Amino acid sequence: MATVLSVSGSPSATSRTARLLRHLDARLVARGHTVVPLDVRTLPADALLRADFGHPAVAGALDLFAAADGVVIGTPVYKAAYSGLLKSLLDLLPQYALTGKTVLPLATGGSTAHVLAIDYALRPVLSSMGAAHITQGWFVLDRHIAVSADGAVTVDAADDEALGAIVDGFAAALESPTPVAVHG
Repeated sequence: MATVLSVSGSPSATSRTARLLRHLDARLVARGHTVVPLDVRTLPADALLRADFGHPAVAGALDLFAAADGVVIGTPVYKAAYSGLLKSLLDLLPQYALTGKTVLPLATGGSTAHVLAIDYALRPVLSSMGAAHITQGWFVLDRHIAVSADGAVTVDAADDEALGAIVDGFAAALESPTPVAVHG
């Protein structure tokens, strides 16, 4: 099965984006894939902002991208775009770092006004980085992601059902020798 890098571009330690990703990671693991989580906020800010390719944490993150068969990119939407933290990491990757990889873009935000951020802000960057196949993405309103006191994540039923189909489509693309068309 495939190795999937699950990247959270949220700067928040209590990020709904990261929690949503970990919730979806479990679905990929259940399908037999290996999932490696990467919370960009854990990388040293100095190393990201100075583009310190020699820093062990940055080099390690770059190695994770290189080793992955597929990448899930999750980001909160700020001012109709993906997070600046995610941009800092993407800027450090080689130009064609996503060549041959299947990519699933996901976003969270407080308003439906930002629902197109995936298609107008994130998807073009992922495409320019050579992604072999970018599957249908999904935007989830923050209020549709609940976190209980024990850390368990519950997603609004309609979003959870849609996300299940989207993650299954991503998994099918990873498992198929040729790209599977996922429309949306």
